[in-house]
Amino acid sequence: MSDTWLGITIGDVTGVGPEVTMKALAELAKSGSSTRFVLIGDEGHIRKASARFAPHLQFTKWEGAGTRGQYAIHQPSSRALTLGASQGGSEAALAAVDSLKAAASLATSKAIAGVITAPVNKEAIIRAGVKFVGQTELLSDLAGTERTAMMLLGEDDRGRWLRVALVTTHLPLRDVADAITGPKVELAIELAADSCAKLKLPRARIGLCGLNPHAGEGGKVGREEIEVIAPAVERCRQRGINVEGPTSADTLFYYAYKGDFDAVVAMYHDQGLAPLKMIGFEKGINWTLGLPFVRTSPDHGTAYDIAGKGLANPSSMLSAIALARQLSIRETGKT
Repeated sequence: MSDTWLGITIGDVTGVGPEVTMKALAELAKSGSSTRFVLIGDEGHIRKASARFAPHLQFTKWEGAGTRGQYAIHQPSSRALTLGASQGGSEAALAAVDSLKAAASLATSKAIAGVITAPVNKEAIIRAGVKFVGQTELLSDLAGTERTAMMLLGEDDRGRWLRVALVTTHLPLRDVADAITGPKVELAIELAADSCAKLKLPRARIGLCGLNPHAGEGGKVGREEIEVIAPAVERCRQRGINVEGPTSADTLFYYAYKGDFDAVVAMYHDQGLAPLKMIGFEKGINWTLGLPFVRTSPDHGTAYDIAGKGLANPSSMLSAIALARQLSIRETGKT
């Protein structure tokens, strides 16, 4: 059995989080995996999902890193959630936030080697009175760091990968240009290079997207490439990072998919995620770069429309778990 634990927050319990988590754990158990998991969230919903999708797994109460067994449950709140809580309601939303806070605490104290987060409902959390941008941003705040970036990874049916880091994340499109600064571009490039090193891709080739159509066409279609992005790229090159760009995004992703680049840095959310989801929608992974602990998540939402029907595909959760395990082994040296 593994020496270390990975934590999984079950997300919004009225979505598919509990289902994809249990289906993934059941698949791993069938394969003989020895990884240990603590599920963080409402115990009643965890046990309900376990009874339906992984009845052979035995869960104990989490009592710290010395907990016995392979599977444990940590309920952050003493107040149990109502089974059958309403979708999009404040009860499930606040419980999801409590789970994230508990996971960050366990990870920063090194009780667990990494965190995998199931989907939450951002709108429901905000309606419940929590100032919330996203799970990535909340975990960054809880960890006390602003030097983070999102990397999304997608794999097609032939085993070809796209790895995409984002300069900006959850912003209205009209605000993106003003949010792109030299330091943010440099940070995304640096973290992309660091992530490739952690994936054993030395001297990684990184391609950087322009913001404007055709990367600005020499200033004819916007000047961000000339005034902000290109100088940041040059500063990174001077520090030894193998980065090219800014390049028109439509061209760059074609060459990245062919294998000419190990990672792409995109300027905004949909610029980076649209091509990635096209090639690997069911196996997409979100990896938060720059945190003091490993954090990954499946790249899908709560999927309320199929929640409770047994139809949810656990492939993205399985991929997120596999990456978290790979990274945690390399960071801790323990299996």
